[in-house]
Amino acid sequence: MNKFATVLVLASICLAGVSAQCPRIVTRAQWGARAASTAQLPIRPAPWVVMHHTAGASCTTDAACAQQMRNIQSFHMDGNGLADIGYNFLVGENGAAYEGRGWGRQGAHAPGYNDRSVGMGVIGTFTNAIPNAAARTAARNLITCGVSLGHIASNYWLIGHRQAVATACPGNAFFNEIRTWPRFNPNV
Repeated sequence: MNKFATVLVLASICLAGVSAQCPRIVTRAQWGARAASTAQLPIRPAPWVVMHHTAGASCTTDAACAQQMRNIQSFHMDGNGLADIGYNFLVGENGAAYEGRGWGRQGAHAPGYNDRSVGMGVIGTFTNAIPNAAARTAARNLITCGVSLGHIASNYWLIGHRQAVATACPGNAFFNEIRTWPRFNPNV
């Protein structure tokens, strides 16, 4: 086998390993995001992952989740005056991850952490119940994916939004769940 073929085989193996760790990611174009311009994340790879819930309706289908993403983006841009949706990614209970600002972009989701974190959340309200298994798996896989791709530091810390600012987010039930996840930091 020539050198070029060997490189292609090795690259395919590496990419297969990364994609196996990543959930299905729905791009901004696929969910119908409005155009926006946001700053690059100044500290990369991000040493923090901040977990949220959207405190609204949940979604279990591609169409419903895309609609929720558009609703959240409009609320953040039109209602809160943000440059874009505040989160880097959101996960639906359909098991898909939805690109918000995306990797390497500074979010607007947790004051004091926006310039050093990836803001992720699950679409819905999780005060009394945790997200379904598909959403939890997608969220954990998205973190692993971010580490594998070099966007999240391998020694990152995971926190709930409420640890950064006075809020009920990500809901009591979901917060208790993420406290059991790897790299959760109770001492922020």
